[in-house]
Amino acid sequence: MEKPSYLKNSEDIRLFNELRKKVNQRLEQIPENRDVYIQIKAVILPLVYFALYFFALFNADKSWIYVGSFVLMGIFLVLIYLNLIHEAAHNNIYKSKRLNALVLHIFDFVGANSYIWKKRHIASHHAYPNVDGWDTDIEQSGLLLIIPWVKAKGIQKYQHRFFFMVYPLYLFNWMFIRDFRDFFDKERVILKTQGSIPLVEKIKMVVYKLLYFFYQIAVPVLFFKVSIGLALGAWGLQVIAASIFALFVLLPLHPLPDNAFPKLDTKNGLPFSWLRHQFEVTNDLKENNWLVRNVLGNFNFHVAHHLFPNYSYMYYNEITEEIEKFAKEHNLAYKRFPIFTALGKHVDLLRQNANNAYYILEE
Repeated sequence: MEKPSYLKNSEDIRLFNELRKKVNQRLEQIPENRDVYIQIKAVILPLVYFALYFFALFNADKSWIYVGSFVLMGIFLVLIYLNLIHEAAHNNIYKSKRLNALVLHIFDFVGANSYIWKKRHIASHHAYPNVDGWDTDIEQSGLLLIIPWVKAKGIQKYQHRFFFMVYPLYLFNWMFIRDFRDFFDKERVILKTQGSIPLVEKIKMVVYKLLYFFYQIAVPVLFFKVSIGLALGAWGLQVIAASIFALFVLLPLHPLPDNAFPKLDTKNGLPFSWLRHQFEVTNDLKENNWLVRNVLGNFNFHVAHHLFPNYSYMYYNEITEEIEKFAKEHNLAYKRFPIFTALGKHVDLLRQNANNAYYILEE
C-alpha cells in the first residue's frame, strides 16, 4: 500500500532547518535538565492513581467516597496519559528506551494497549495528521463527521445536536472496540501500513484487558463486598470523567474549521510540504500558566510537539516562542486560540459540515 508523500519544496526544507537551528540555539541556553520533573511524575502520578483505588476499596462502605475516588482516578488517568504515556512513546522521559517502554507499559494497566497505541500515534497520527484514511485519530467508521468531501448520512446530519452524548463514551469505545479492531481488522490503517501483529502482542492485549476489568470491577465485588451496581457505576463514571477531560484537552488541537484536512491527489500526494502541513493542521492554545505547563503536560503548545516531537514538553514554552516569531517572519499559518474559543470552533465545525463528513470517533 503506497503511503502518502508530502510536496517536495526545497525552500521549505531550508526554512525548517533554519527554524531547527534557532530552536537548538535557544535550548542550549537552558542550563537545567528539566526532564527530571517528568521522571518524578513517572513515579508520583501512577502512585496517586492506585492510591485512590485502594482508598476506595478500604472505604467501600461509604459509597460517596468510593464513587468520588473512582472519578478522581479518571482525572489522573488523563494526567498519566498527558504527562507520561505520550512522552514515553516519543522516548522523551529517559535516555534509556527500555525505561521509556516501562513507563509506556502503564497504559496496559489502565484499560488501553500500549503496543497498538504507540503505532497509531507515531506511524499514523504524527506521520499524516488530519489526512483522511491515514491518521487513525480521525479514522472513518463513526457517528461524527467533519471531512468535507464525504456526504453525511442519516444521523450524521444531526451530529451538532447529539455530539455531547457521544463524546463521554470515547474511552469506552477505545477499551472495548478500537483496540480489538486495530489488532484483528485487516482493513484498518495500522494493519495495512505496519504489517501483521505478533501473536504474543495479541495475547498480551487480551490478558491485560482481563486484568484491568478484574481489579477494577471484580476485586471490589468479590473481596470488599461492593455491590455489582456500585462497582459498575463507579467504574463507568471514572471512564466518563476521563473521556470528557481527555477530549476537553485534545479536541482544540486539530479538528477545527481553521485547520486544513489535506486531500490526497491521484498519486497519493499531499498538497503541502511537511513543514507547512504541520502548521495547517495543528493549533496551539493561548492558555499558558503553571497549571497548563506542569499539570496538563504543555498540550497548549501542540505545534511545537508536531514540529519537534523529540523534545519533551518541558521545553515547549521556549520552542513555541521561536516558532511563533519565525512563523510571522515567513508567513506560516501559525494558529493559537483560547481553549473555549477552540472548543466552540469545534462545535461550529460539526454544525457547518453536518451535511459533509469527517470521522472523529471510532463508533
